[in-house]
Amino acid sequence: MTHRIIHPEGWLPAKGYANGMLTRDGVLHIGGQIGWDESKRFVSGGFIGQMRQALKNIAAIVEAAGGEVSDVTRLTWFVTDKQEYLAHQSEIGAAYREVFGKHFPAMSMVVVKELIEDEAVVEIEATAHLS
Repeated sequence: MTHRIIHPEGWLPAKGYANGMLTRDGVLHIGGQIGWDESKRFVSGGFIGQMRQALKNIAAIVEAAGGEVSDVTRLTWFVTDKQEYLAHQSEIGAAYREVFGKHFPAMSMVVVKELIEDEAVVEIEATAHLS
């Protein structure tokens, strides 16, 4: 087998996609994570709450694969409101550090009109390299 599907224990099933795909050489591709929890319920707190939850979801997938957040090498963010993101930089930084500490992988930010889930205001995908 050249890859293994990664799905954290206790999460509702992913339908039509994999949360994580771990390759034989240790590259973990993490599908876009939004601000819902393991039961697919959106958390409160608007952009900051959803962003924090999306990062927690990424951390859970990395840990389910046997890694840690410091193994994440890339994050791609998709946001629906550029102005909201820019207006809350200090809160965003604090929420980010709650989950990822002072680990700052390569990142890209893309502003999009909307996301598939109507309630979602941010989606973050990641790549990690596990030993």
